[in-house]
Amino acid sequence: MSRQGFIASTTVGFARALSRALMSEEIAREHGLLQALDPRVRLLGLFALILAVTLAHRLTVVLALFLVALLIAVLSKVSIETLAKRVLLVALVFTGIIALPAVFVTPGDPIATLPGGVQVSRQGLAAAVLLIARVVTAVTFATLSMLCTEWTHVLKALNSFRLPRELTAMLAMTHRYVFLLVEIAGQMLESRQSRTVGRLSGAEQRRMAARTAGVLLSKSVALSNDVYLAMQSRGFQGEFYILRDFRMKPLDYAGLFAFLCASIVAIWMGR
Repeated sequence: MSRQGFIASTTVGFARALSRALMSEEIAREHGLLQALDPRVRLLGLFALILAVTLAHRLTVVLALFLVALLIAVLSKVSIETLAKRVLLVALVFTGIIALPAVFVTPGDPIATLPGGVQVSRQGLAAAVLLIARVVTAVTFATLSMLCTEWTHVLKALNSFRLPRELTAMLAMTHRYVFLLVEIAGQMLESRQSRTVGRLSGAEQRRMAARTAGVLLSKSVALSNDVYLAMQSRGFQGEFYILRDFRMKPLDYAGLFAFLCASIVAIWMGR
């Protein structure tokens, strides 16, 4: 691999991560169904639907909830293509790897025999499909809640649910400085590329990646200490303040009621 291929692809990956974060903020400012609801209603309602997905034992109920998630995405002006890239590709691959052994090790009625005498059971296939459907549906609801809610509103909503301030502060700092470290890493790779002449061998590329990771780790440790001291000097107590105050409207109560009713019905029908 050439130095241009390695460094350019890594830098492009960092740029794509930042662009996806910016796109999420733009979706949260759209005028859609979820965006019109109070952030507390969005988080609580979608969490109730996620709970219904995890408790449902019937594939038809899980698929119906997945269709509900797609309908909510369309009404919230979230592109199905964007949702598929963020959910389907990742969830299907990783969950498929986890669910695949269940197809062969679950006892039941055999429906196929593979070379080597390995049998595929109907019960194992049904369990694997149900697991994949659950994960994809639950991740879709979770992704919608993040795409349609600004991060500061998420933190304030979590504080309103009386979660520990340490937890919300940890989430806020992690979210903020992950992107900062990504930007620093991109700048380091770009500076390395501008100072490298000729082609690099595989061993040299690995050494360069190791050195970059070490420098980035030392920078993150120093940055965490500086940020901690700066927050202490400014009297930060774990409370997040935004200009918008949360006030429940009739639409919010109606939306929360609809979310809860849909969750209860799904749990009852999925028993």
